[in-house]
Amino acid sequence: MTHPLFSVLSPVIEQPEGVRQVFFAGALHPVPALAYQVDFPRLELVLGGEQMMEWENEQGVSQVVCMQAGDVLFVPAKGWNSPQWQTPVRTLSLLFGKQQLGFSLLGWDGKQFDSREKGNTGRRGPRVGAFMLQALNELAWHQADQLTARFLVKGLLSHAQDLFSSSAHTASRSQALFGAVRQHIEEHYREPLTRDSVAKAFYISPNYLSHLFQKSGGIGLNEYLNYVRLEQAKNLLKGYDMKVKEVAHACGYIDSNYFCRQFKKSTERSPSEYRRQYRSQFESLEP
Repeated sequence: MTHPLFSVLSPVIEQPEGVRQVFFAGALHPVPALAYQVDFPRLELVLGGEQMMEWENEQGVSQVVCMQAGDVLFVPAKGWNSPQWQTPVRTLSLLFGKQQLGFSLLGWDGKQFDSREKGNTGRRGPRVGAFMLQALNELAWHQADQLTARFLVKGLLSHAQDLFSSSAHTASRSQALFGAVRQHIEEHYREPLTRDSVAKAFYISPNYLSHLFQKSGGIGLNEYLNYVRLEQAKNLLKGYDMKVKEVAHACGYIDSNYFCRQFKKSTERSPSEYRRQYRSQFESLEP
């Protein structure tokens, strides 16, 4: 069984011009509204098309760059970037967590997203890949050395390809079950799901279900369910003029006040504030 990342990364790694240019994001100032930020270093790669991307440079100055196919943005731990979805583009995100390596393949056709593949696998030892990530951190102050930057990025991509190719051959029954349960939650999040009801749907015990999520995903079942519901709530707030209470009910929250508390805890903004900030930012991008 061949992992989907193998066919995606092979041309990038093997072709001399597979990695065109490496950009470096900074992490000096607080993250702007609606930007992406995580606690671990990332690689953001444009596979096809082009994408306007905003980040702050090593001096902390915000900038917007049109990234082309083959361009890579290295985002350090707690750094941020803000992609702008205007023209068709295919992207790959790689997240280098302490214990796991995550990936997300995403397509945008100009009208809607196509989240093709996403997943994660364990990292074999804390040192593997760590030195290359540290070297990229240091290269942020010597960005003219693109030859070394491209070499390091290709090394990390090769490392990721190796990890995911190996995981495809050793996928266990529990991993397959974990994927099926996640899909079930993503399809039925509007319903009043509980640990017992989900476990019953898969003929397993509630305790085993909790253990499965912690072991395979490093996340609690209720935490993941809340994440799925809040992500959908963000989409509804961005695209529709629904009342906050209607958004809450559409995402599976019976109590709209509880929904507002969870939303603010996750985003540091109320649902109404989030909608206003998104639309204000979107309108500022229009010609």
